[in-house]
Amino acid sequence: MSSTLLRLFADAILIIHVLFVAFVVLGLFAVYMGYFLNWCWVRNRAFRIIHLCAIGYVVVQAWLGVVCPLTTWEMALRAEAGADTYSGSFIQYWLHSLIYFTLPDWVFVVVYTLFGSLVLASWFVVKPRRRGSLT
Repeated sequence: MSSTLLRLFADAILIIHVLFVAFVVLGLFAVYMGYFLNWCWVRNRAFRIIHLCAIGYVVVQAWLGVVCPLTTWEMALRAEAGADTYSGSFIQYWLHSLIYFTLPDWVFVVVYTLFGSLVLASWFVVKPRRRGSLT
């Protein structure tokens, strides 16, 4: 496979990763904003379950010391393409800057756990609708 195609796949994984992070972070923000602005969609049970599972997956990974599979896959593709894993296009550089930080592992465990706790708390503050309920 050509190095250009490998880099393209790596960039696609990076974009998916950023979208996942945005979903988790902005999803929680939307739930609490929706509470105050009376947005009905933030009480959608499927959305809330997917959101809770997404941050739950991140928290479990952090506690187990597991590197995100998207990160592993992206870096493996970049290495296979002969590319430096943290340099590249303008968009790639900024997407990396948004989601990759150099801090001790315990900081991520604490931050992810606290954020996951906020998502869990949102189930009690902004209760999802029951199945079949319109309100």
